[in-house]
Amino acid sequence: MSATSSAPPRGRIDRYFRITERGSTIGTEVRGGLVTFFAMAYIVVLNPLILGTTPDGTGAFLGGGSGDGSNFAAIASATALIAGILSILMGAVANYPLALAAGLGLNAVVAFSIAGIEGVTWADAMGVIVIEGIIILVLVLTGFREAVFRAVPQELKVAIGVGIGLFITLIGLGNAGFVTNEGSTILALGNLGTLPILVFVVGLVLTIVLHVRRVKGALLISILAATVLAIVLENTLHIGQRSEENPGGFNSAPTFDGVMAVPDFSLIGQFDLLGSFQSIGAVTLVLLVFSLLLADFFDTMGTMVAVGAEAHLLDADGNPPKARRILLVDSVGAIAGGMGSVSSNTAFVESSAGVGEGARTGLASIVTGIAFLLATLFAPLVALVPYEAAAPALVLVGFLMMTQIAGVDWRNLDVAIPAFLTIVIMPFTYSISDGIGAGFVAFVVVKLARGRIREIHWLMWLISILFVVYFLLDPILALVG
Repeated sequence: MSATSSAPPRGRIDRYFRITERGSTIGTEVRGGLVTFFAMAYIVVLNPLILGTTPDGTGAFLGGGSGDGSNFAAIASATALIAGILSILMGAVANYPLALAAGLGLNAVVAFSIAGIEGVTWADAMGVIVIEGIIILVLVLTGFREAVFRAVPQELKVAIGVGIGLFITLIGLGNAGFVTNEGSTILALGNLGTLPILVFVVGLVLTIVLHVRRVKGALLISILAATVLAIVLENTLHIGQRSEENPGGFNSAPTFDGVMAVPDFSLIGQFDLLGSFQSIGAVTLVLLVFSLLLADFFDTMGTMVAVGAEAHLLDADGNPPKARRILLVDSVGAIAGGMGSVSSNTAFVESSAGVGEGARTGLASIVTGIAFLLATLFAPLVALVPYEAAAPALVLVGFLMMTQIAGVDWRNLDVAIPAFLTIVIMPFTYSISDGIGAGFVAFVVVKLARGRIREIHWLMWLISILFVVYFLLDPILALVG
């Protein structure tokens, strides 16, 4: 139920954002907006960590060249810029205390399931994101988004989030060197006796302690604290970069290139809208775009309802005010993220931290957006953050996504088996698309096996058939060739 006040507005800003009407004040909105920024500012560090450490299908890094790594400062600058603009847009257009930034999970799809395909460039991958955003925008305008939402079983929606959470956790553990594939087994513990691993462990313990103590900005605080520890160790003991000659070094040693600099926005506009058609083909492109659509669809809908519930902004039917405007801005977020080469931008559940401080209107989102714009000036500081310091945040985010697993009814085989396959195949194959496809195909197979063909939505039939073609694409091409 909405929380409203009968007190008259106290000025133009109050009237536009309905601040008093929603039981808030300008000071409370400013404070809430800043809390939201500090709760989600870690994305400026983690987005370069995910996008910047993986070469594309041609061996090139985002904003960099073959073998020499990405331009982390440019990724950080673009990440903060796009987040700032979209958060301001959400506040001004939808008047909702919801901030946007490059979505964790979505950026993993881009890095590992799209850009990593042989022959695909980063520009091609970002073009796929733009295409996905355009499709979402059309679906929002036509009202089809809700139809697709209803077609996919709730348990599969939950399983996708859980699987991505495990995948992100594996990425974090791997980037920190805590888990490695250098051994007699598929995965094994890394060398736990090194100082870089100590940085990771200290960061992870601090992250857990702050989170369970409900400290706002826990992820950002832990990243900063672990980074300070890494800098001290590097400057006193000169640990250096990890290599064959220096196996106990940092996976990315902290380097200092200054505090402030003119923001590097060279990645803006570096996308190829049609390049993916030539690189991966129409069928694969359709499946990848659909995978992104699923993640964007359900993450945003869940987030806006969760934030609205905490802010007491939902109506009697559980709908937020101006829901279509919220979804419109979110769809623009996917387009803008692709055009900015920083992956799809989406609503952040960390916005609930600002709501917990009392934020109730879009003014808080505008404050968050302004803070992100200011953060573009400090992009060089990203080079100071080693993987070992940022990875604990990935692990905790994975845990937060894993908590959704309670939404699966494990006694109902119709959904339990497809959900299980979705969850485990994502990290085991290092492919989010493969996990989604396995779950969808398994759902249809189980329903058929139990004689419940009428319970299969036609969209599920279509999606499953496309995934079967996707899985068999290589042998099909071999036969045709």
